[in-house]
Amino acid sequence: MVNLERSFQAPKGTRDFYPTDLALRRRIEQAWRSASIDFGFDEIEGPTFEHLELYTAKSGDGIVSELFSFRRAGGENDYALRPEFTPTLARMVAAKAGGLPTPVKWFAMPNMFRAERPQRGRLREFGQWNIDLLGLEGAAIDVEVIGVAILALERLGLTARDVQVRVSHRVVISRVLAALGVPAEKASDAMTLLDRRDKLELAEFQRRAEALGLSVEAVQRFDAVARATQPLSEPLDALAKSIGVDAEAFSALDELRVAAASAGILEWCTVDVGIVRGLAYYTGTVFEIHEISGAERAIAGGGRYDGLVELFGGPKMPACGFGMGDVVLANVLNDRGLLPKDPATCLPQPDAYVISAGGDADAHVAPLVRQMRAAQLHTRTSYKVTRNVGKLLSDAAKARARFAVILGAEIAEGRVALKDLATGEQRLIAIDEVIEACRRQSSGS
Repeated sequence: MVNLERSFQAPKGTRDFYPTDLALRRRIEQAWRSASIDFGFDEIEGPTFEHLELYTAKSGDGIVSELFSFRRAGGENDYALRPEFTPTLARMVAAKAGGLPTPVKWFAMPNMFRAERPQRGRLREFGQWNIDLLGLEGAAIDVEVIGVAILALERLGLTARDVQVRVSHRVVISRVLAALGVPAEKASDAMTLLDRRDKLELAEFQRRAEALGLSVEAVQRFDAVARATQPLSEPLDALAKSIGVDAEAFSALDELRVAAASAGILEWCTVDVGIVRGLAYYTGTVFEIHEISGAERAIAGGGRYDGLVELFGGPKMPACGFGMGDVVLANVLNDRGLLPKDPATCLPQPDAYVISAGGDADAHVAPLVRQMRAAQLHTRTSYKVTRNVGKLLSDAAKARARFAVILGAEIAEGRVALKDLATGEQRLIAIDEVIEACRRQSSGS
């Protein structure tokens, strides 16, 4: 028997979105969607859960502990709530690769699920923006993908003084590791260690570097690589020299710099050799977007993954993309004062609030409201029984309506009072003119 007195709470690591909360999230999503569309990307969506094998095929069985996986009672198949969108995207492209236009430019804004310990910037359920461009390769394409992210951040009020795109390249990193003496068979382990550099104490980082078979000197150089950064706008020769490799090893990043300069986003970008992105399917450019102080987790991360579609049964197809979560981004916007002080201002603003002063006017409220809504005007009315027009006008103002339409004794003459709630101006107009008056004045004409 259900205990009706029990107090229920949302599951740990999830969020309840009340109207103002959801309005703030929609504000972020609108920046994501508008930037995507303006760059020529089309929106897609996939299932909330997939066959578990879709994720283990890409990341191995070790990923299962990080997922919400399940088997239906009496069923035979294992499923998992999606922890990321890229496998779904690759599956979808593989299924129809022969009939898709080139390039494929898709975006999605799905909810994701990860069975991890909740902490600041990381929840068990979160919203994520995914951008993917498939079918073309080259630094200019990688920069276009990065540019979409920057445009959305700009539309949310962030600048290059607030966040930085930390870029690197898997080929560059492989050449650097080889120059340091890392055996080819341990290159993957070395990249994993680089990816975890900020999560490890220096002594533990050095111990693991030594386990790669590096000399003491090479470990010191490896440590320098893990922390080597500079603006992308600056020549890379000095950086190469500082970590003891030939400047030719950085040629891929030189191409990225030229493309970023052409796209006008160079000031946003920093070379960070330690950015490798832990997922093994990345093949070229990799990047993360961080708040400038580094106090938060990465706002976004992505890169080039040219072999992933092929892994899921599709043709060999170059691809580049990223994911940006709403949790860290909202933290950054809030910390920088870029979210509205009054979240209610993010809610849809009514065009009109229809009020009755009582008497014969009551019968005219519902027909007028219906006509206004049919005319695509956001129209609200009161559910209160009071006939106190002052209180009802106060309710209209709290709802942030542009106009109050007051039905009083003049309704017998076919007229109503239209009150501009911003200026306080009030005038009598014919009831047949209400829709046009609200539409014209709401549009500012």
